[in-house]
Amino acid sequence: MINCQRIALLIPACNEAESLPKVLSAWPHSVDRLIVIDNGSTDGTARIARDFGAEVVHEPRHGYGSACLRGLARLALDPPDIVAFADADGSDDLACLEPIIDPIAENRADFVLSRRVPTTPRALTPQQRFGNWLATRLIRVIWDGPYRDLGPMRAVRWRHLVDFKMRDPDYGWTVEMQIRALHRKCRIQEVAVPYRPRVAGRSQVSGTLAGVFGAGVKILWIIGREALEQPRRHRRRKN
Repeated sequence: MINCQRIALLIPACNEAESLPKVLSAWPHSVDRLIVIDNGSTDGTARIARDFGAEVVHEPRHGYGSACLRGLARLALDPPDIVAFADADGSDDLACLEPIIDPIAENRADFVLSRRVPTTPRALTPQQRFGNWLATRLIRVIWDGPYRDLGPMRAVRWRHLVDFKMRDPDYGWTVEMQIRALHRKCRIQEVAVPYRPRVAGRSQVSGTLAGVFGAGVKILWIIGREALEQPRRHRRRKN
């Protein structure tokens, strides 16, 4: 809790038993509720999460967005004030989460996301760098969005997140959230954080050509869909 704001952290995880101990050992004390969403794991992901004191919910439908939606459904039973998201692969350092939450808890922002600063060249692949540049460039052109990254570690005020009406079940979840934050006129900040290579295993997205291609197509599709669905009057204008 920060400034009497209740904080929940959602971590989707699929077969991240090797990574989770390092991730969860950095769980900030300011987080009141930690939920790990087991997205069809076949290893000890759920057991390890429980060992670290996390709530575990299960979502058998594979997909980052599906896992996040399951976590939000659990939170809706007892809503927090602020919801944070982080990956389970160890790329994100949860010790850096509080600087992302603080601007919201102090009422200086409604939506804060990480701007990843790679600690090694391997932390972000060339495909990821290009995809980030293209997606954020399109968002800037269409909506005058301030983003420089699609960083997965982020925090948002619960009442705004509910208003976003998130629905994407997989790769498009993060960019959908960023665009809808613009539609809802949220106060947005980015915070630079170190970004590391994943602790173990291979990413289901950046680790394969099929994953990279699928994620890229989905992100572009989400941007196109949001541009067509939202009336022009909701787009953010330059001052």
